[in-house]
Amino acid sequence: MTHSEFDYVVVGGGSAGCCVAGRLSEDLHHTVCLLEAGGPDNSVFVRAPLGFAATASLNINSWGYNTLPQAGFNGRKGFQPRGKVMGGSSSINAMVYTRGNSQDYNSWSNLGNTGWSYQEVLPYFKKSENNECFGATAYRGVGGPLNVSYLRSPSPLNKAFVQACQEQGIPFNPDYNGEQQYGVSPGQVTQKSGERWNAARAYIEPHQHQANLQVVSHAHATQIVMDGQRAVGVRYSINGVPHEVRARKEVILSGGAFGSPQLLMLSGIGPALHLQDMGIPVVHELPGVGQNLQDHVTTVLIYKTPKIKDAMGFSLRGTWYMLKAMWEWRTQRTGWITSNVSETQGFVSTEGNSAYPNIQLALCTGIVDDHARKMHWGHGFTLHVTLMRPKSRGSLSLASRNPMEKPLIDPAFFKDKADLQTMVAGTQLGLKIMSSAGLSSYQGQMLYPLTGNDPAQVENFLRDHSDTEYHPVGTCKMGPATDPLAVVDSELRVHGLQNLRVIDASVMPHLVSGNTNAPTIMIAEKGADFIRTQARHLA
Repeated sequence: MTHSEFDYVVVGGGSAGCCVAGRLSEDLHHTVCLLEAGGPDNSVFVRAPLGFAATASLNINSWGYNTLPQAGFNGRKGFQPRGKVMGGSSSINAMVYTRGNSQDYNSWSNLGNTGWSYQEVLPYFKKSENNECFGATAYRGVGGPLNVSYLRSPSPLNKAFVQACQEQGIPFNPDYNGEQQYGVSPGQVTQKSGERWNAARAYIEPHQHQANLQVVSHAHATQIVMDGQRAVGVRYSINGVPHEVRARKEVILSGGAFGSPQLLMLSGIGPALHLQDMGIPVVHELPGVGQNLQDHVTTVLIYKTPKIKDAMGFSLRGTWYMLKAMWEWRTQRTGWITSNVSETQGFVSTEGNSAYPNIQLALCTGIVDDHARKMHWGHGFTLHVTLMRPKSRGSLSLASRNPMEKPLIDPAFFKDKADLQTMVAGTQLGLKIMSSAGLSSYQGQMLYPLTGNDPAQVENFLRDHSDTEYHPVGTCKMGPATDPLAVVDSELRVHGLQNLRVIDASVMPHLVSGNTNAPTIMIAEKGADFIRTQARHLA
């Protein structure tokens, strides 16, 4: 077993881990080691925006998790593709830049998490971004590492969809990340000059040649090394060969909503009974580790279209268009290959509450069936209808004490009947939008016909055609020590332990109203500041 020593060891090179490691390495007096289980992010599947359509279906750069059978899905297992590559899920996602609603963060603060109100997190959103859409405003930032832009070559389908939404009383909103979330508008994406701009390019590339930052790829973390109640290092494996890295100051877990609680439990930190069942000695009992799992559930309304130039799909002419698009991207960084597919975003309410929408709509300019794993001849477009604040709570647990075995994931989709009721209403609204005059020239047959007039039929459709929107959070919940499920405090320190933090989406007390990549990076920016502030106080 080989050993090395750094001031900080960050586990997980995803959205949060890249941000934390990059920010900490800005102080050249501190040494940082970043461990990532996947490989480098220089593949065309990562750099070319449309490449992600293949990575999910082929399990490229992905952990390729599946859930336990879901009662809410009539016993189906859900799919959970999480990034296993530098940049993590920011390297395989649809690049949508969405912050959520201001009320999300105010509610975090109201739960006892001091410093996490909207006005207190807004500076970190602004600090992280270089916004090409609007420039510097009261809500938007420029000069940050994470580039945010509009798509270079959006489909004309988007304008038709915006018109259809307006026909249903949904207003155009110039910036859903600004003063108001409610409405519909072109998607903002983490791209730069027609390429994906993931967390690795934003936060690691500028520092990768510094002597104080070491990135170790293909490093599968297996255990946190503890000295009593103090974290002092991490054990990891590369191709079956064990290694250990020591941390003089702190160990930071950024493995995400699945990886971070799994590593804590493998290290004896978590629910005592479960650890004992797995044969793992209890180092520190924390009942909330792996609990409070939440995820956005979404359904897909899929339509065929005769306008194949405006919608992606499979046909002889479509193949020719795609070959031309590949050449266009290679030479100009424009065209179909720059698409994130999920090109237009809408935030609506089934409750008439424009201040706090509960449904997210995403128009996809292609047929997206079962995470693009079910292929269909022809061209079409898809509307994702997503429940933004589910009441259902699931859990993550260990399958065994073997760190190489995938954890048991149970999001408990539709466990709370209120989630299903809201999704029925959201789906009915989605069907009205898709049948509006604005989309009439694009409209073809539905791949899975549904009228929306019968709530029971819609409910059955949802159970058969819903799954994750790829936003698991909450399994290392942030909260005061009085909260029995809290794992970390408001500065993301693990309760009852020293020199150990969790900084990633797992700390969210509850889901935000939108995609989770931008909020995760905000959490990491704020977490890095906590670490640097503590280091200054101890100096």
